[in-house]
Amino acid sequence: MALLTWKPTCIVGVRAMDDQHAILMDTMNELRLALVAGCGREQLRERLKRLIEFTRMHFSSEERLLEESGFPGAGGHREAHRRLLAQIEEAAHRAIQHEDVQVGLLLSFLRHWYTVHHEGLDQHYGQWLNERGVL
Repeated sequence: MALLTWKPTCIVGVRAMDDQHAILMDTMNELRLALVAGCGREQLRERLKRLIEFTRMHFSSEERLLEESGFPGAGGHREAHRRLLAQIEEAAHRAIQHEDVQVGLLLSFLRHWYTVHHEGLDQHYGQWLNERGVL
């Protein structure tokens, strides 16, 4: 499975969010490289923990920005974050607890949620925030 790469569709037009999305992408790519290299269970646990912690921080930051700006889709966005984080935590739990880590499934899941969420749902708020002076 290929690494995630930054492309024009990744840009939402809000610098802080674009920067966080790039860090999130890098964190997932580091996890992928570690898994492909055959990292041990403890390394896997630490990398997944880092991914989850950063994802939590990013979601919180994004939600705060959307709520402060009065973005009409803020509630739905928050709910999507809640569901995604629960899915990520469950996938991480399964990957850590099982003897056979299904690397392909974990990587595929992470890639899918990042692409669907970031290149889909997140694209809706950039213009809204830009029009309110958030660049």
